[in-house]
Amino acid sequence: MMIDGYGIAYDEAGPSQDDAVVFVHAGVADRRMWEHQFRALSDRYRVIRYDWRGHGESADADGEVCHHEDLLAVLDALKVRSAVLVGCSMGGAYAVEAALAAPERVAGLVLCGSGLAGHGWPASMVEQARERVHSAVPADRLARYRRGGAADVDAGDVLAMARAHTLWQVAGPERGRADLEDGVWEAAVEMCRLVFARSWGGPPVVERGLVPAAAGRLAEIAVPALVVNGLSDVAGIQEVAGLLAGGIAGARRVDLPETGHLAPLERPVEVTRLLEGFLVEVLAAR
Repeated sequence: MMIDGYGIAYDEAGPSQDDAVVFVHAGVADRRMWEHQFRALSDRYRVIRYDWRGHGESADADGEVCHHEDLLAVLDALKVRSAVLVGCSMGGAYAVEAALAAPERVAGLVLCGSGLAGHGWPASMVEQARERVHSAVPADRLARYRRGGAADVDAGDVLAMARAHTLWQVAGPERGRADLEDGVWEAAVEMCRLVFARSWGGPPVVERGLVPAAAGRLAEIAVPALVVNGLSDVAGIQEVAGLLAGGIAGARRVDLPETGHLAPLERPVEVTRLLEGFLVEVLAAR
């Protein structure tokens, strides 16, 4: 599909209907992270997953990008009347922004290891990321890469950063490589590698969010919400789970033991089961 002249890659399956379950991937991943949930739910529901601009198989982002507006544009392009939005990491943050910007379009929210626009990460988390992830690439090269548009991105740097980021966040700061199954590790590293390769070598991007920011507006959300938290995830991200569960009226929180940042990828059966129960509740109430 085309949104504002950009090609957006997506998959759609399930029965033809106006309502849908829409999956919004994490910033370190792409739409492939939802494989289990997408396939399992398609027998009963219309399901849609897509790649953000600059991610996966979608066109490069360029200039200003507003991800929650892109999400709503996906709903428009596919003629979705209302959706249960299932977001992970920053995909969860964009789902929350979409629910605030267009509440009539959102029937429910499932937020896995979610971010929250307008919430500042604690200094301890920033320092931990610097020590465990950013140190994987020499500082001078990393500074150049992060500006975007680098003409000579070293493939070894990309892979080193992807592995370090996956170890710290997807496995979790207190776990190691052996705590992730080989298939989970390989899928997470490959998606993350593509993210860094494209962001470092692609055009510079400026992200625009919702104003006022979502962090101060959670009480405005009036739809059912399920907050899924991995108990092995980074502490600062787990704090956001508390903010979401406490700030959205009636939200339910589920903590998954021995689970890092990408719960849908690492615990596919458990997350799919939670989704199935949530969807039955939400749709029965409509």
